Amino acid sequence: MYKHVALLVRQEGLSHEEFVDHWQTTHTPIAREIEGVVRYQQVLPTDPDHAEFDGLAELYFEDLETLYDALGSEGSRDYDPDQGKAKEAREDVNNFLAVEERPRIIGEEIVQKDEVDGDGVERSSASNRTKSGDTDGLYKHSAFLVRKEGMTHEEFVDYWQTNHTPIAREIEGVVKYNTVIPTDPDHAEFDGVAELYFEDLEKLYDALGSEGSRDYDPAGGKAKEAREDVNNFLAVEERPRFIGRERLVKADGERVGNGDGRR
Repeated sequence: MYKHVALLVRQEGLSHEEFVDHWQTTHTPIAREIEGVVRYQQVLPTDPDHAEFDGLAELYFEDLETLYDALGSEGSRDYDPDQGKAKEAREDVNNFLAVEERPRIIGEEIVQKDEVDGDGVERSSASNRTKSGDTDGLYKHSAFLVRKEGMTHEEFVDYWQTNHTPIAREIEGVVKYNTVIPTDPDHAEFDGVAELYFEDLEKLYDALGSEGSRDYDPAGGKAKEAREDVNNFLAVEERPRFIGRERLVKADGERVGNGDGRR
C-alpha cells in the first residue's frame, strides 16, 4: 500500500490549538473523502510545546498514480490537483498550513512487526504491506530518516532493513513496527520512515526519549543496542522525529473509532 505522510506546520499567527481545531473540524471531513484514499490516520503530538511539527497526516492509496493525482509526486512540497475533493482539500490547506515549511514523503509501507491485538502472535514479514491491527489511540514514534554522509540510498536501505530492523523490532514495549521506503528516492526528502508503536507513553520515552531533542540515550536492553547501531547508518541530528498519539479517521471507506484518539 502506498502512503503519503505530511509533517504539518501551522501558519504564522495560529496557535497549535487553533491549528488542531481547523484541521480536525474543517479540513478532515474534506481530506477523508479525497478520491482514492482507503485509509486516513492522523498523529497528534503528546507534547506540543516541544514537538517539531503540529501533527502528521497519513493518507493511504492502493494505486500510486491515484496518489500522485491527488497529492502530487515527490520533488515539491506543493501540489495542484485539478478537481474533486483533492482540489477542495488543497484550497483549504491555505487556511491553516504553512505548505512550503511542511516536509512530506511518499512511500510503500512494510509491516515489520504487529502484536497490536495482544495475542502475542508475531506477524512480521517484508511481504506484509497492509495495516493489520487497530492502532487507533496508540502512541507512535515516527523517525524521518536521513542517511549518513558517504552512503548511497541503496546502501542505507540495505543496512537499515538487514542489520538495524531485527534489533529495533525487539525494543522493549514495541507492539508494532513499520518501515516506509520512498517510491522515488532521488526526489524524496527522506531516505525512509521508521514507525514504532507503544501502548504506554512512558515505555516509549524510556526507549526512544521524549520530545525536545533529536537524540536520545536509553539505559539498556534492545533500545540501547538500537541506539548504538544508529551511528552506523543515520545522520541523527538531521533526522526529524515526532512522538504522538494516533487517531484513525478512515479505514476501508468507513469512519472508525470515536474520533478523539481513544479506542
